Amino acid sequence: MSTFEVVARAGRARAGVLQTAHGPVETPVFMPVGTQATVKALSAGDLERLGARIILGNTYHLALRPGAERVAAFGGLHRFMSWPRAILTDSGGYQVFSLRERRTVDDEGVTFRSHLDGSEQRLTPERAMAIQAALGSDVAMAFDECPPSDAPRETIEAAMARTTRWARQCLAAPAAPGQLRFGIVQGGVHVDLRRAHLGDIAAMPFDGLALGGLGVGEAPDIMYGVIDAIAAEMPADRPRYLMGVGTPEDIWTAIGAGVDMFDCVMPTRNARNGQLFVPGGRLNIANAQYKDDTAPVEEGCPCECCASYSRGYLAHLFRAEELLYHRLASIHNLQHYLGLARRARAAIVAGSFPKTPC
Repeated sequence: MSTFEVVARAGRARAGVLQTAHGPVETPVFMPVGTQATVKALSAGDLERLGARIILGNTYHLALRPGAERVAAFGGLHRFMSWPRAILTDSGGYQVFSLRERRTVDDEGVTFRSHLDGSEQRLTPERAMAIQAALGSDVAMAFDECPPSDAPRETIEAAMARTTRWARQCLAAPAAPGQLRFGIVQGGVHVDLRRAHLGDIAAMPFDGLALGGLGVGEAPDIMYGVIDAIAAEMPADRPRYLMGVGTPEDIWTAIGAGVDMFDCVMPTRNARNGQLFVPGGRLNIANAQYKDDTAPVEEGCPCECCASYSRGYLAHLFRAEELLYHRLASIHNLQHYLGLARRARAAIVAGSFPKTPC
């Protein structure tokens, strides 16, 4: 039985349904990032009230602390964090390869030093999948090598070849019951390399495919060019996931190119730094003009933050470094992102997808 169905199209944009062990996920979808078994400052109840249907956890961080075996002893990641809906786990590839001064890569995997205590760790395709099986996520990502966007072409080609070998090993490793597996397409900003690697990864029986290694320093127009060229060539019968990207404008543009799934730390990270997303841009709550502002962050926004509190109160909480600020600001920013995906889906189902966010 197919785990993904496209139910509507508007140009290249698609509305679909991904079936997971913890319920259906309607796409386009934004996945709040819960790297360490928590979306920062929010409870599982907060996320449910916001309408989140799938969140992201991370293999690298959870393996180091508290440990996959400990999470498994609690009954898996869902029970550990009291989250009843779907979870996608990143394989840890991006985190490992961002530790340039702490790791050594070979054809079998990566040896690195923990950012927590400096202890030597080893991550291989088999180990990455074993950790994700122990966590019991609904979607497990294949272990890949993610080179910098400005890496030499030959470095990117070597990473592609290694990622392809590792993808086969990931598929051969045992999975948790009902666990889906997604492969990752690399190739930097080179469309010809992306197209070639897509052919290799799409030929394997993954349940979905992701574009990795974008939004890592290249200019937005270059990233958009790669997405526009490659997304529509990804298999139509499988979900398409753009990893770690990005701004609301990035996401809307990628939906228009045919991408279905997204994650990014920006909603919660920017919230903690005083930036609140509003239609057409961002509001910096640290600006003096908001100290006496009685309006909500965004008129008409249904989130708890906007329904009950003023910009002036948020400005006070931010300056006073009160923890409540982080929760309210994160709620609003995630409402903005989740609402964006829901509006995109509604527009696609209605048969028209505008170029700019509605």
